[in-house]
Amino acid sequence: MSIETPKSNEIKRLTTPLTIKDFKAYDSQGKLLNCSETLSDVRFIVEPKKNILNDDEILQYAPESKSASEIRLKRGFGGIQDVLLVHESLPWILGLFYVVLICISIPVTFSKNILGMYLILVLIILPLLYLYYIFNFKKYTKHTVKEPVKESKKVETPVQTTSVEESTGVESLKKYEKEINNLNILFNVKEEVVRELIEKRFEPPQLTYDKFMSSIDSCHKLFYVQSDAALNIINLAAEDTPRVRDEINNKIGSMKRIINQIEDLTNELVINISSSNESTGEVKNLLDDMENLIDSVKDY
Repeated sequence: MSIETPKSNEIKRLTTPLTIKDFKAYDSQGKLLNCSETLSDVRFIVEPKKNILNDDEILQYAPESKSASEIRLKRGFGGIQDVLLVHESLPWILGLFYVVLICISIPVTFSKNILGMYLILVLIILPLLYLYYIFNFKKYTKHTVKEPVKESKKVETPVQTTSVEESTGVESLKKYEKEINNLNILFNVKEEVVRELIEKRFEPPQLTYDKFMSSIDSCHKLFYVQSDAALNIINLAAEDTPRVRDEINNKIGSMKRIINQIEDLTNELVINISSSNESTGEVKNLLDDMENLIDSVKDY
């Protein structure tokens, strides 16, 4: 059984499907979510809590959040949608501002007040300059450039050859290790969510409950067989070859397929629980698909 940590709880909150009730959206902890509205989109977004996940984890588990948009802009690969999400209230403020400005400018124009007309012209230009500023993507990238670090005097210390062991495995394969660890965390979160939903939908003792839980147990065992096998290849491989990479990618691919199947089952259970229709046909079809997936990965 996995140990719950603030990080795993936060990932669970971000990846669990939302609960919709009375046209309002709630996250897995029952917190009411605010509606995020831009010129082209209206949606409910679960924002990550501060000081729990790092930037890479936010991009992975909450890619549509405002925090993720800020990170993309900071790193220099954000787009117009990211700017609009970060400044989501700006279009409505500008719209109200120009409506008021037009109402003021009409009597000023008819009175031929030169000073007032110049003032209105300045007020028209200022928001445009601000828009240019926030949509100038170069300004986001310059903050990521690190200043050169001044070299400090090196203090020679005796080399202790016995204190640090050399890392095993090939260095070029280490990049897969982080991806596998992230998949392990994601699977733990998804597994916990789907178990809670199965227990809610099919209260034990029921044969259906036992059958679902048995399949999830098989997925758990199979997932970690693939994970351990991939990590063993990474740590024990003597060289980086296409065959070694193919083996690792096959293991990672199987892990992702299992996670996707768990996600499909989770979403179907959420819909099934929320629906007044008591039919479990779609859920059972997904269970059959999951069993077929288990058999196919075992055969591989």
